[in-house]
Amino acid sequence: MKDKKLKILLVDDEPDILEFMEYNLKKENYEVFKAGNGREAIVKAKQTHPDLIILDIMMPEMDGIETCRALRDIPEFRKTMIAFLTARNEDYSQIAGFDVGADDYITKPIKPRVLVSRINALFRRYNTSDDIISPKASIFSAGDLIINREQYMVMKGDTRIELPRKEFELLALLASKAGKVFTRDEILERVWGNEVVVGDRTIDVHIRKLREKIGEESIKTVKGIGYKFDF
Repeated sequence: MKDKKLKILLVDDEPDILEFMEYNLKKENYEVFKAGNGREAIVKAKQTHPDLIILDIMMPEMDGIETCRALRDIPEFRKTMIAFLTARNEDYSQIAGFDVGADDYITKPIKPRVLVSRINALFRRYNTSDDIISPKASIFSAGDLIINREQYMVMKGDTRIELPRKEFELLALLASKAGKVFTRDEILERVWGNEVVVGDRTIDVHIRKLREKIGEESIKTVKGIGYKFDF
């Protein structure tokens, strides 16, 4: 990936913010595309196939949450990194964002160094995410699940389970060592990385979504400590 420019799609209804982000990201040698609303973003994403999409949450016509949900419903964008951009700092907005498959959260007002640092950190995690999940085998079984790390695919019997990137990485981490209790801090560090500020409720949201998809009994809560995967 070092030999080609990484592509970023910026989505915001404020032209000044789009130009500001575009200027700073182009200086870092990213290839930048822009869209002024959610509907335009979906069209532009299909045309450009970005590596990262940065979505403003508060937009007319189709807000960031709706746009993210729509993108995750399109197979080619299920593993694309998506970060939300918003002036809001409430827990509700963050949980709603992660609930529909966001990978990160960037708050306004935007500082150039912080913006570039967060995006660089996202791409570092993207490029090394396969290394933080054990076991090293690209395909392994955990109970009645077959987990394929290369294709980011989970099979339960003959049924394919579609998971957003962070849900997959969380499941793969827990399932890599069935019975081991992973602390919340360990999960945050290994799935989200040190550069991203997320809280316990983010983990809870992803665990809840996983339980809905693979079964309540597979992931156990160890009160006051964290979670473990059981067959």
